[in-house]
Amino acid sequence: MKFYVCIKQVPDVNAPIQIKGEELIQDTNRMILNAYDASAVEEALVLTEKHGGEVEVVLIGPDKAKETIRKALAMGAQKATHIQTSGDENYDSSTYASILASFFKDKEYDVISCGKQSQDTDAGLTGSMLAELLNLPYATNAVGLEIEDNQLVVKRQGDTGQEMIALPSPCLVTCSNDMNEPRIPSLKGIMQSKRKPMEAVELSSLDVEEDNLAAKTTVTGYQEKPEREAGKKFEGEPDDIAAEVAQLLDTEANVI
Repeated sequence: MKFYVCIKQVPDVNAPIQIKGEELIQDTNRMILNAYDASAVEEALVLTEKHGGEVEVVLIGPDKAKETIRKALAMGAQKATHIQTSGDENYDSSTYASILASFFKDKEYDVISCGKQSQDTDAGLTGSMLAELLNLPYATNAVGLEIEDNQLVVKRQGDTGQEMIALPSPCLVTCSNDMNEPRIPSLKGIMQSKRKPMEAVELSSLDVEEDNLAAKTTVTGYQEKPEREAGKKFEGEPDDIAAEVAQLLDTEANVI
């Protein structure tokens, strides 16, 4: 079974950030593999180790993103494709989906998997947009995957419970970081990653219309998260407090 896993290099969420004049200042020297994508890589590796097959990762990004690609290769992916960009572009979910759709249009695969969202924007839209552009059956927010009768059986987390969905191949799935604990690359894996093939693809070589490279959304600014309001302290007899809390939940919180 052939898995393609779409991965992304994102800023380390544990690195300090600042907001100056509604502009977000991040430490661009601390870039990592998106956690949701790491779970997608891990699950693809588990399935191919169990059923046979190959895992290839695909990343859109600048030259320094090779470090992140090597991380996925060190985990166990067999090969990688690096769609090269300058790093100065203002891409959104629609742009990434359009680029990936152009890349995949002449590829053969059983499953394309992505993280359900990226840590830098949390938009969670690229996977669904890509599935639509490629006309693929898909499932989102997967917390478990299995292969049965040449179908991908997806356990996904819904709003009110878990759902089981069987997808015929080829298909697409977006993965939650709750589905597994991604392996830490071994020293042997790190050394082997340096010898694994990484194909470089110039963005200009892909058949992407100019309009589709323009972001459809714009970030207008950033603001500090407002401080949490102090909680309300109740005093009096328990029965009176319970009645007051119930009334506030009904009239102010609107949860009853």
